[in-house]
Amino acid sequence: MNIIIIEDDKKTAAFIMKGLEQAGFNTVHAADGKDGLFKMKTGEFDVAVIDIMLPEMDGFTVIQKLREAKIKTPVLVLSAKNSVEDKVRGLQAGGDDYLAKPFAFAELLARIQALLRRASNVVEPTTLTVGDLTIDLLSHKVHRGGLRIDIQPQEYVLLEYLMRNAGRIVSKTMIIEHVWEYNFDPQTNIVETRMCRLREKIDKPFEKKLIHTVRGFGYVME
Repeated sequence: MNIIIIEDDKKTAAFIMKGLEQAGFNTVHAADGKDGLFKMKTGEFDVAVIDIMLPEMDGFTVIQKLREAKIKTPVLVLSAKNSVEDKVRGLQAGGDDYLAKPFAFAELLARIQALLRRASNVVEPTTLTVGDLTIDLLSHKVHRGGLRIDIQPQEYVLLEYLMRNAGRIVSKTMIIEHVWEYNFDPQTNIVETRMCRLREKIDKPFEKKLIHTVRGFGYVME
């Protein structure tokens, strides 16, 4: 799968590209609107992530010109602006989804995956299950062994990330980059704190533990 990121901020672009490449995607970067439009007209991409505030040509214009050229690549619009008017303008220009900055990579990846499924007419799963633990992706309800577990929004995002990567070791850095915002302080101990709280709810009341620490590497759910 090929994804183009049209973003002039180097830090944001590097953050997105690193995460997508870890998730198995091929990425191409354009630092301004004109270059991004040229690359999209001359290459083949499965999804485009396009910032609005771009040099040379703004994101709205890029999207409009893509649609005028009959290029139907799904577009995820990025913007530091979060007003209803900007969201409407981005969608009316031909964007397929809209994500405001700052954002957590987990949400960006989920939106890209949803665009890919929509484009390929694949039915999106509504639940994730690991052992006797299940989360409903629509209602955000969590159950284990038939019992309802109440968790906070940030705990839910962390749990969903672990479940989507069940059987794979995820490092503290990967968790911060995927669950928290791209400008989050990597020196914080919030991962350990949130993981401890999550274990209190997901594992402590049950005999079989699902979240495991792999010393020197990170965490794994299995």
